[in-house]
Amino acid sequence: MYERSYLKTVKLRIEEPRKFIQVIFGPRQVGKTTMVNQLLPKLSIPYVSESADAVSAANSAWLMQVWETVRLKMKASGASEYLLVIDEIQKIDNWSEVVKREWDKDAREKINIKVILLGSSRLLIQKGLTESLAGRFETFYLGHWSFAEMEAAFGWSVEQYIYFGGYPGSASLIEDEERWKNYIKDSLIETSISKDILMLTRVDKPALLKRLFELGCLYSGQILSYTKITGQLQDAGNTTTLANYLKLLTDCGLLGGLEKYAGNVIRQRSSSPKFQVYNNALLTSQDDETYAAAIVNPRLWGRLVESSVGAHLLNHAISERYNLYYWREGNHEVDFILEKRDKIVGLEVKSGVGANNAGMGVFKEKFHPGKMLLVGTGGIPYEEFLTINPKDIF
Repeated sequence: MYERSYLKTVKLRIEEPRKFIQVIFGPRQVGKTTMVNQLLPKLSIPYVSESADAVSAANSAWLMQVWETVRLKMKASGASEYLLVIDEIQKIDNWSEVVKREWDKDAREKINIKVILLGSSRLLIQKGLTESLAGRFETFYLGHWSFAEMEAAFGWSVEQYIYFGGYPGSASLIEDEERWKNYIKDSLIETSISKDILMLTRVDKPALLKRLFELGCLYSGQILSYTKITGQLQDAGNTTTLANYLKLLTDCGLLGGLEKYAGNVIRQRSSSPKFQVYNNALLTSQDDETYAAAIVNPRLWGRLVESSVGAHLLNHAISERYNLYYWREGNHEVDFILEKRDKIVGLEVKSGVGANNAGMGVFKEKFHPGKMLLVGTGGIPYEEFLTINPKDIF
């Protein structure tokens, strides 16, 4: 079974003396639970692994009972340390308060219980961490699978990755596209929206949120003003509602809205978003085009390539801690702007002949970025770019 490179890092952290709670979060179906299940047999530490998935949200006492069970097992076995793993932690109300209390109790009484928490809603995990657990945790973001990982694990070509995206669980279904599309829509999209957003956050217009998601996926790689989006939604809310819903979709690793780069925070906030899926499967599963038709349609394929590059950059933006924007002024545009501290990189994606890069020159003149890169025709081949960690660009 394929092991993601993150596994080694988590193993090293667990083998260190007890210092921090290890919090692993990321979108659904990217292999968080699988990775921890691969990790446990490699450790010499005895462990207890539980999931909060089937526990009622109000039952925070369950968490205390699990913790107490580990203390008893540790005492009975005479072990010098123990590992407690809890999956889907965000399902429990006030989970961070309980974890803080139990972790601090162990620290006071010198009980050597190490802890791994897993969760699929970034919003709820981060809220809990900042509210209660300051100074007690390290986070670990597990993003969608990259081309290099899908190639190593399933032997995929770059074309398959660009069309079918990076969900490992769907890899065995791609020969039957209808079945693959249904799996992505029913098992991934529907579950993520209903379990990670609607069950855990107050959403007044669920139908609007779902429609915004569908629209955002189909327009991935394109800039749309909220006013224009409102015109395409039957049940339109105001632009603030739409912006909030887009934030929820971002926090679940489904759909992002890139802001316009301006070197000026006020103008960034008020800009029209550029939609960007976190995984191309979210785009192609909702489109009627087949893989065979998409590959020979230059305009559609160009869009999928740009969306795939955008997804690659967006997934790494969280783990590598850089900001991702787009830039446009009049008819001049640069697809992606990466910013880390005082370093700026402009990146344009071109997959067709006769590429027009006038926007690159205008942007360079105005903002003096450290680097300007072209991916695709006349630049770095996109299959090569998709294997690079974007932090190496800076």
